[in-house]
Parts: sequence; C-alpha cells; structure tokens
Amino acid sequence: MAGQQESGTIIVGAGQAGLAAAFALRARGLGCRVLESAGSPGESWRRRWDSLRLFTPAQHCSLPGVAFPAAKGSFPTKDQVADYLAEYAAQLPVTTGISVTGIAARRDRRDGEGFTLDTSAGEFTARHVVIATGATSTAFVPALAGRLSAATRQLHSSEYRNPALLPDGAVLVVGAGTSGLEIAIELARDREVWLAGRVPFHVPDAVLAHAGGLYWQFIHNVLTRRTPLGRKIAADFTAQGGPLISVSLADAERAGVRLLPRLEGIDDGGRPAFAGGPSLAVSTVVWATGYRPDCSWLGALSGGGPPVDGRGWPVTVRGEVPAIPGLYFVGLPFQYGLTSSLLGGVGRDAAHVADLIAERSRQSSAATTAAS
Repeated sequence: MAGQQESGTIIVGAGQAGLAAAFALRARGLGCRVLESAGSPGESWRRRWDSLRLFTPAQHCSLPGVAFPAAKGSFPTKDQVADYLAEYAAQLPVTTGISVTGIAARRDRRDGEGFTLDTSAGEFTARHVVIATGATSTAFVPALAGRLSAATRQLHSSEYRNPALLPDGAVLVVGAGTSGLEIAIELARDREVWLAGRVPFHVPDAVLAHAGGLYWQFIHNVLTRRTPLGRKIAADFTAQGGPLISVSLADAERAGVRLLPRLEGIDDGGRPAFAGGPSLAVSTVVWATGYRPDCSWLGALSGGGPPVDGRGWPVTVRGEVPAIPGLYFVGLPFQYGLTSSLLGGVGRDAAHVADLIAERSRQSSAATTAAS
C-alpha cells in the first residue's frame, strides 16, 4: 500500500460534476485532487449506446470556462461528450485508475476535522471531500427480473449498444423514459417491439424549436428549489424521472412500437405478465429502469453516512451535508435545479460548493491564526 497522501480537497469522480467542481475550486485559488476509477474521464459516455445524442443543444452543454466544440443547434453524440470531458480534464489535477472504496472521519486531527479515504492506491486524507460520482453510477433492475426464463436475454439500458448485438425476435423495453423510448424506436426498425411503463410528461417539440434559449432559461433558472414550481417538481423527480425531451410517445407509436400497461410480474412460464392482458413471449427484455444511488461505501462516516431520501439519494442543502462538516455532493438529480446533473447546469452547483469550501477554509485559517 502506498503511503498516506494528503490534499486540501479530494473530489471523487471525474465526470462532468467532478471536473466542474475542480475548475471552480481552482478559480478560487484552492487546490484539489480528483480521483477517477475509470481509465480516462468521460469513459462512461463511450460505453453508452452507439446512436445516443444529448437532448440539449450544444450551446447549452458547456462546462465552466470551455465552450462545447460543436455547432450551435446541434445535438452532441456520446463520443463528442467523452472527447470534450477528456480534453477538459487535461487542465485539471485528475488521477485515473483509482477507486475509492470507503471514507471515514480522520481520527488523528486535534480539531477533529478531515477525512480518510481508502482507495485502490492506498490511503488518502483530505480536509474536504466532494462526492461527484454522478446520477448514473448504479444501474437498477427490479428483483422480478430474476424470475424471467433463462431463454430470455435481458440487459439494462446501460448495457445496450445497438440492435445487431441482440438476438433475433421480439423485444420488450421496460421503462418509458427518454432512454426507453429512444431504444424502443431504434429497435422497431427491424423487429417487433413492446414498451411498458408510465410515460412521463413530454416537453412539446415546438417549445424547443421556437423558445430556444428562453426554454433553457426556464428549466435552468425557474425550475429550481428556490421557486414553488421547482420545489413541486423536485419532490417527485428522483422517483419519477425527468420529462421526455426530443422524443415522445407519439414518435414511438409512429415507429411501430406497441404499448403495454405497467409490468405486473412474471408468470409461471417465466414470461412477462401485465395487468388485464396475456403474458408476453419475447426473446429480449431491455430494462430501461434507471439508476439507484449506492451510499454503502460512506457508511463509516458519522451517523452511518449522509441522510438519504426514500429512494436512497443523499439529502443535502444544495450539496452540503450539515451533519458531516466538510462533506459535499455535486451532480445529484435536482440538487438545486432541473439542470443540476446536465453538462450545462452542473457548473452552478459546483461553484456554490466551491464557495462553501472556500469559506470553510478561510474560517479555519482565521481560527488557526487566532490560536497561535
């Protein structure tokens, strides 16, 4: 094991949230170190399905300080995003190939502050820790998936790449969010596809086409925890997911996707079963059922880790965990607003957390000076 390595702030994760946090800290004259488990920043984007594009125009996809290098009005591909993040990270203190497996309060400090991080590269210590592992770190598949027939291929949407890699035959896509609809539409070009799940609200295409920047201003500045409308949406956001943008149920129907009610269970033959209808025989099930957080590795912290909501997402005050001084999050779903986990929105939350760290550092320095 390597010797103990100390930093003022350690950021866990070098996706858009971690990179934006590092940029914000550097802009305030504060040092940090970013630890990333993958081989390169943006690697998770390269593993997404081949045809994936962002639903946000390129002009609203920039991290602080560096414009996204794509034409205004275009919708970046997943590889363009990965390239952008890798280039952005080159200016920042990012170390790849290091997994953080646990965090605990540092016991050897006289002031009782600071953290010890257990990692694949040894032990690190820091006065502040920013968790920026993102909103898509742990794929969720319902328990009933284990009852499907062994003859049925099943995969989570995060594992889907393209139609050619699936076996011949009909496909059931479970989950009618944006990812589920886009995958179902792509698969329906050459096979029978069924779609099951509650369909979220669809932002009309005309709004995107004609409102332009006004639409971004609305979702970025109005749909926040500061406004009554934003708080109403935030209350159900992690449970129900975001609205459909750039794709609709009508698009799926035009593509030939056949709609089903919510999946009720698995019958005795290992086939998907639905309320008020027969069971369905398909060759493949794609679980477009979203993601769940995993805070188990934070269990050694005070109180067993940060408080969580009913879905397991950390509960913060705009990224700060008051019960655990020095611990922060960036990139959570609706951390402050609808755009908190988006490329163009995460910088605002990163700047706020950086301000909190800067103020905490200033107060600590002042207290040390007064005591000396």
